[in-house]
Amino acid sequence: MADTFDAVLIGAGHNTLAAALHLSAKGWRVGVFEQAATAGGAVKTGEYTLPGFRHDWAAMNLSLFAGSPFFKAYGAELGRHGCEFVPVNRPFSSSFADGTWAGVSTDMAETLAALRALSRRDAETWENLVARFGDEAPHLFGLLGSEMKFRALAYFMFKTLRAKGAAGTLDFTRFLLSSPRAWLEDSFEHPHIRALLAAWGMHLDFAPDVAGGAMFPYLEGMAGQAFGMVIGKGGADTIVSALTAAITARGGTVETGAPVARILRDGARATGIELADGRRITATRAVIAGVAPRALRKLTGDTTPAFDRSMDGFRHAPGTMMIHLALSALPDWRAGEALQRFAYVHLAPSLDQMARTYQQAQAGLLPDEPILVVGQPTVFDQSRAPEGQHTLWLQVRMAPGTLTGDAKGEIHATDWTHAAQPFADRALAILETHAPGTRAKILAQRIVTPVELEADNPNLIGGDQVCGSHHLSQNFLFRPARGHADGSTPLANLHLTGAAVWPGAGTGAGPGYLLARKLAGS
Repeated sequence: MADTFDAVLIGAGHNTLAAALHLSAKGWRVGVFEQAATAGGAVKTGEYTLPGFRHDWAAMNLSLFAGSPFFKAYGAELGRHGCEFVPVNRPFSSSFADGTWAGVSTDMAETLAALRALSRRDAETWENLVARFGDEAPHLFGLLGSEMKFRALAYFMFKTLRAKGAAGTLDFTRFLLSSPRAWLEDSFEHPHIRALLAAWGMHLDFAPDVAGGAMFPYLEGMAGQAFGMVIGKGGADTIVSALTAAITARGGTVETGAPVARILRDGARATGIELADGRRITATRAVIAGVAPRALRKLTGDTTPAFDRSMDGFRHAPGTMMIHLALSALPDWRAGEALQRFAYVHLAPSLDQMARTYQQAQAGLLPDEPILVVGQPTVFDQSRAPEGQHTLWLQVRMAPGTLTGDAKGEIHATDWTHAAQPFADRALAILETHAPGTRAKILAQRIVTPVELEADNPNLIGGDQVCGSHHLSQNFLFRPARGHADGSTPLANLHLTGAAVWPGAGTGAGPGYLLARKLAGS
């Protein structure tokens, strides 16, 4: 006899788990089925180098989760199941080749001193931006938290027009459409301060010249100043463990090592799933697929020509290589020991280099100077490493999933099996330039290529950690496709969720929570 649930969810990423918990709280019986041996998708933690060194597999920053409407509703419950955060008062910084640095701290005086060392005018600009953030935040967060339906969007625009007036609304719209470069060059004079903020755009596939990307460097900068950052106590998997425990405590099922072979249909209605081992699981009210759009038709078969074309044509961002390091001591940053106090150190030298790196990766080339995000979580959470030692978390951006060559002409391999080590060496050489002696402190390392990221989690196509480009043609009302930003599909009772669905990537659980609230009626 088939197992029966009200809702069956495919994949145990944080969005599907958030949806499952909310539906459970509303009285639904839920079953979550995950192909991997461990729940969490890109949000998990393990001893990937040496015993006692805990590394976040992909996601490290949990600020969006901790500040989300979902956590506001379920934070106390998750806390009872062991979810614990570590506050970070110095969220991000950048090191530059000329030996200077810049960084953002929750201490305004400290941030202004760092910026003033590069440009007094830019420090004044920063102070003015922060002072106005309280007025701008409701509009931006209101947009990002809105359902992407014409009625909801029209109501949002009406409220904005009433609050800002016609001129202010036009300025706001212009900002939303601007590229990072356009906003940064209009706002700041020093190239290092522009680069400090532009590095955040690269996290979401917004190279400096991509329209619609200005909002993300602005928001990350202002939020970092106002709130700092949070990371998970002991690892990012604290949220996944707590979500799984909370669902189970409410009578739900979370099963790992259970790949889904297909979605069962009765004509144009989804009725459940069939697992790879042949088991059939019935869903009486909803099947929720936490999969990349390109994978959906493999599970459903054909739906409608227009929807299937949209899913097949969904565009992914360039990939990422992860390098996990176990260190005997923190890097000695050439720009000064102040950088040892930050959670992130970006090695992203200029707007032009970021643009060049992006274009090279888009062409399938290994970039000559990849962008590095250097995470130092043990500065704030020593439980992740043995006493006196540290973990280092390196995102190497951009790293194309499919290789056509090397922009520098030094690496001749066109497959990741042979290109991984020399490309990692290139990244580590960049780190060594900024922090001499770091290589001598490496006790062990683990390289995770874009191909391995996708093998572990099929949603990370080509190593794309944001599950799809957020460019304007594939965002807002068009994420993942026009008419389906709410996760709906042409099949009744079948819904799509995850980072490919509005409001997109990040750890905020917005796609899962919005969908669950729609299904449950609240």
